[in-house]
Amino acid sequence: MREFHLSMTKDPSEIERLRKIVGDFPKVTVTVLGDMVADEFVFGEISRVSREAPVLILKHRDRTILPGGGANAVYNLADLGVNVLPVGIVGDDEPGRLLLKRFRQKRIPTSGIIRDKTYTTVTKTRILAGMTHSGRQQVVRVDREPESEPGQQASRELIIAAQQYGQASDVLLVSDYGYGAATPEILNSIRRKNWNGIPVILDSRNRMLEYLGITAATPNESEVEEALRIRIDNDWSRLVGAGERIIKSMKLQSLVITRGRHGMVAFSRRQKPVDIPIFGSDEVADVTGAGDTVIATFTAALAAGADAPAAAQLANYAGGIVVMKRGTATVSQEELLDALESRSAAKLN
Repeated sequence: MREFHLSMTKDPSEIERLRKIVGDFPKVTVTVLGDMVADEFVFGEISRVSREAPVLILKHRDRTILPGGGANAVYNLADLGVNVLPVGIVGDDEPGRLLLKRFRQKRIPTSGIIRDKTYTTVTKTRILAGMTHSGRQQVVRVDREPESEPGQQASRELIIAAQQYGQASDVLLVSDYGYGAATPEILNSIRRKNWNGIPVILDSRNRMLEYLGITAATPNESEVEEALRIRIDNDWSRLVGAGERIIKSMKLQSLVITRGRHGMVAFSRRQKPVDIPIFGSDEVADVTGAGDTVIATFTAALAAGADAPAAAQLANYAGGIVVMKRGTATVSQEELLDALESRSAAKLN
């Protein structure tokens, strides 16, 4: 299959079509079944070298906890103007309480988030070092994870919440980071009863091929290599072959493979693969959580009526915006519309 390039579109009517899709985001409702992660950022100003060991001593200056993992996908959907209904689990601890507080501040419903006293909220703590007027550099990351996946009772509550939310949704987004709130088994149980057959969009870190009945997926290139046990090495024919294998084996309607500074490729059953170059600069500031932004935008666009290439192009715009921001970040509906407007203006000049 030959490569089909989609440069960032030059057609004003195409840009207007993309703008209309983004404008329709507030009409869309998405349920997110996901692993809710707290992304903690601790910033310290470099003070001196320790006498105890050859390490820097940092003077604490700031601490922030932001939604990460599936919670970041939820946050991105909310900022895009989508009506989002999260389903997940947090512990009865500070990171869990702060995640719920963040959701409430954006008026995101939290009734589908299970609070479990026996569960530890997944927390990824990034220690950043720098000087007062210089950039911040991550020096180490500490992950706190639950000792086991959610128990049977918690899993039943997740299933019931997803079934109830699904009745009021246009699409289900599954954000599987491997912590047990979003698994193939839970998804299968959700669809056994009171399921309205809405599309399911998948972002799974390590077990994509174990899922059944998926409409579309958004793995990155390294996840594709791991799933198929191959090396792509920037080889177009291998990339296309890998995409076709996944489409066929998972019986997907569409697939987007993200490729970092090389952009992304959109696959669908009835069209040739579409190669989408990166939007904006390839000198990124921070890639933390960029995949969550991509799947949130892709899902919202599909739910708003876009085909896979158009949804992927909007996701590419959003990804290009978010990687220029520090830390775990989101892209707003206004920012996405502004990016399309600037692209349209650039083509007219």
